[in-house]
Amino acid sequence: MLVFFGRRLLVALLVTLTVLTVSFALTRLSGDLAIAIAGPQATEQDIIIIRKAYGLDRPVVVQFVDWVVSAASGDLGRSYIYHEPVARLIKDRLPVTLTLGLTGLLIAMATAIPIGILAAMREGTLFDRGIMMIAVIGQAMPSFWLGLLLIITFGLKLGWLPISGVDEWDGYVLPGIVLAFAAIPAMMRLTRSGMVDALASDYIRTARAKGLSRASIVLKHALRNAAMPVVAVAAVQLGFMLSGSVVIESVFALHGVGYLGWESISKNDFPVVQAVVLFLAVVYIFLTLMADLLNAFLDPRLRTS
Repeated sequence: MLVFFGRRLLVALLVTLTVLTVSFALTRLSGDLAIAIAGPQATEQDIIIIRKAYGLDRPVVVQFVDWVVSAASGDLGRSYIYHEPVARLIKDRLPVTLTLGLTGLLIAMATAIPIGILAAMREGTLFDRGIMMIAVIGQAMPSFWLGLLLIITFGLKLGWLPISGVDEWDGYVLPGIVLAFAAIPAMMRLTRSGMVDALASDYIRTARAKGLSRASIVLKHALRNAAMPVVAVAAVQLGFMLSGSVVIESVFALHGVGYLGWESISKNDFPVVQAVVLFLAVVYIFLTLMADLLNAFLDPRLRTS
């Protein structure tokens, strides 16, 4: 298990280093940062002053090494626009993003697992095929389009839920549904396939022969084994939701880490852009690592892969 953990940890560190490199390179490839910060009305002297003040006059390699060393120590730089440490900005916005991600995950699991069980119990029926068709449509639907549709229907026309802000708990409902909608198809198919295999296994036939009730067979015996992969993949889905919060928070005007990234892009606040990309990537990499370890713990065969 330690060897497996070491290999996965090495891969995670290499991916993190790649994200560091790509996020740094993309901001530099977008143009001269000093000109972008100074604005269209700035003079050549203003640009020179800004370039020197922010260290943009140094070689790119030196800038990159300094940023990697600083990021490794927890210093993500200072915002050009807010004039605050980037780490503090992310910390202040993080509760909104985490609450949104966990809300989406809970909605996805509460929806996908029961539907997956029902589809497995009715394998090959019209209901089963209809659920699989809905899953395909769900994965193909753009999240921003679904968000706008929910805002118009449940926020503007019906007035049931708020369309922006998180002053109350119900402010997370619509964006949580949008985040969950992208995760439900994968979790639903995984639950269905696991339940189909479990219901066809020998121990389920033995349970039926003992005269156990259908509810006991499905919920107590079959679901216990079928749900383990779903629980493991939930960590990966949470990573997808957190990284996808940039779009959802922008649509619903939620001031989380994703909205901070969108604001920073529109205002050319490049230290914040780099830090948000790095932060969301590291969270996703960490959750993926935890999912791999959980899968290896549940299935020892994976430790030799």
